Amino acid sequence: MATVVPSTSKGSQGRSGPRRQGRQGRQGSSRELGVALVFLSPALLGFLVFYAWPAVRGLYLSFTDYDLLTAPEFTGLDNYRRLLEDDVFWNSLWVTLQYVVINIGVQMVLALLIAVLIHRLTRSTVIRGVILLPYLVSNVVVALAWYWMADYNLGILNEALGWFGIDPVSFFGDEAWAIPTIALVNVWRHMGYTALLIFAGLQTINRDVYEAAAVDGASERRMFFQITLPLLRPVLALVLVISVIGSWQIFDTVAVTTQGGPIDSTRVIQYYIYENAFTRFDFGYASAISVVLFLILAGVALAQLKMLRAGESDQA
Repeated sequence: MATVVPSTSKGSQGRSGPRRQGRQGRQGSSRELGVALVFLSPALLGFLVFYAWPAVRGLYLSFTDYDLLTAPEFTGLDNYRRLLEDDVFWNSLWVTLQYVVINIGVQMVLALLIAVLIHRLTRSTVIRGVILLPYLVSNVVVALAWYWMADYNLGILNEALGWFGIDPVSFFGDEAWAIPTIALVNVWRHMGYTALLIFAGLQTINRDVYEAAAVDGASERRMFFQITLPLLRPVLALVLVISVIGSWQIFDTVAVTTQGGPIDSTRVIQYYIYENAFTRFDFGYASAISVVLFLILAGVALAQLKMLRAGESDQA
């Protein structure tokens, strides 16, 4: 019997040890969760106040007739039926799509080229800083600067064209030139930032892969298309989604240069929402357009992530 008691006591202590460790682990996890919530609370509060609540209220207002001065009057789907018959809305969608195609097409090609050149030729932080400088300037300042430089009579761009015997071009005043000009202005501003995002993705690619390909006699062109692009796909997908969503929301460049003209040729969808809300005080209809824009952006983002297989990587 004397030998049984110590054995039983030891067994109970052995069983209580894991239970005690489990309680301590749960207490530690609870403390970590509490600390995390304290640090996250400012951002969470900002998200709820400035994003979640306005989004919910905007969805509600899209079913109402609201002019800001009187209480919202529920009208059901009237705003959405009106939207289907609104030629200006469909034109604004078409104009925005033109802008997105030009802006994203040129920006992604140039940014990828710059990122690859930086990755293969230099690691200078000074060069990275210079490339990023345009992005640090306010979009309104950039738009006004280019607006003055592209002036039909006094702009330096038309002065330069005159040196080659080319007639002046009304970059912001001509229907054919306005949207491409606005798109290229924003390409100039965002190209460096996009290039640095891609450059960060290039740094994750193991250099041994390039060295092995070079030993096998692969050319730079072949390495770019068969090594760089496949291994960079998840990063390119993320950058493309961010860039496309940002491009669909173009507003400030249009607001300070063309104000939607000439003849609706630059009336992008965000500017049309602004006009309905703050010029005509038709907040219900503006909210309906905003909801449609949200659905378009969500669909485009999901389609991009699916087609580009953003969740998969070839680096394994």
